[in-house]
Amino acid sequence: MDELFKYEQEIAEEDKPPSRSPRPAKLWRVAVIANVKGESALPLNGPEDAGAEFDRPETIRSIQDAIESDGHTTIFLPADSNLPFALRDVQPDICFNIAEGLGGDAREAQVPALLEMLRIPYTASRVLANALGLDKTMTKRIWREAGLPTARFQEFNTAEEALDPQLTFPLFVKPAREGTGMGMGEHSIVHDETQLRRQVRWVIENYHQPALVEEFLSGREFTVGVLGRKDALRWARRPSLYEANGFCRLPVLEVDAGRSITPGVYGRTAKTLHPGDSGVPDFLCPAPIPGALARQLQDLAIQAHLAVGALDVSRVDMRLNGQGQPCLIEINTLPGLTPGFSDLCVIANAGGISYRDLILEILYLGASRFGLALPHPLAIRRQRGVRLPHLVNMSPQMQLR
Repeated sequence: MDELFKYEQEIAEEDKPPSRSPRPAKLWRVAVIANVKGESALPLNGPEDAGAEFDRPETIRSIQDAIESDGHTTIFLPADSNLPFALRDVQPDICFNIAEGLGGDAREAQVPALLEMLRIPYTASRVLANALGLDKTMTKRIWREAGLPTARFQEFNTAEEALDPQLTFPLFVKPAREGTGMGMGEHSIVHDETQLRRQVRWVIENYHQPALVEEFLSGREFTVGVLGRKDALRWARRPSLYEANGFCRLPVLEVDAGRSITPGVYGRTAKTLHPGDSGVPDFLCPAPIPGALARQLQDLAIQAHLAVGALDVSRVDMRLNGQGQPCLIEINTLPGLTPGFSDLCVIANAGGISYRDLILEILYLGASRFGLALPHPLAIRRQRGVRLPHLVNMSPQMQLR
């Protein structure tokens, strides 16, 4: 941040260009694509909490309002089987994608795959990262291969499989391919073989997918937002938000589920509650932790984001183990965007980023990948002899895909 500040001061001293955000060559027609609670079809024979990740109309309208405040026009398109025809008729310049998908083991990749096939620009992560992010087991395998810390784990396709002798109780059981705390509650923590088999069988029978079993992390729980890309300083509307490596260092949010309706577990029931409701966990942002730990968690979130090839925005959940060391739990490549409620929105607000600016940063970072946005005026100065901060060198496995 200091280097960027010095750079901006240098600009101010000589022939500074007009202070304005990067502008597209023309205003865009933006399609906001989402699944709507109570409207999008649910899978047949799905679990009780099927559709928990779908968005409310109010959230979609808030996103549209933020985009329209910058001069663009928007239209909402439901992420259903009619979407290909709607895209043909609307012909958007870019899509703001928050669609969760309608079923299958990679449902969050359905809309990005369709948009890629139709060659329509869109925001946030691409096909593979969205598929990986929903598959918690595969994500943990990638993190483990990359040398990132995550609890020991095993995927069960049946309740009769032998338990890996390296795993020690207590263990935590959850669906391998769900989000928003689906299938998670106080019974997810198991202390012996009998409880383990019962919970694994319940997950498989109710969610029709494997159960992920991992060693229970007994320490404090945090979630960290990731915003940016290695070239964000060139394309962002507000480059001052980003460090030299292209990422915004957002405050860490702590989730204290000790007094939650599901004690010790930030599960689906707890995630339906709003601040002030009985049984809601405590959300502390910025988290009351030492600065060194906060920076460690932020750096770890960015590494986790890059390892799965995520782009522009995500949210990474982690917990401390019994020795106080952070371990990665999962990544959400399509984090919720409900104003004042979703974790990423709370985190951004604590970092001084308004809801409008959060939405527009995501939009402009996405648009820049497809040549729709012009560079920020500060970045243009680089070509006129003023040096931009160098990006931090990353190891090959951490480069953007």
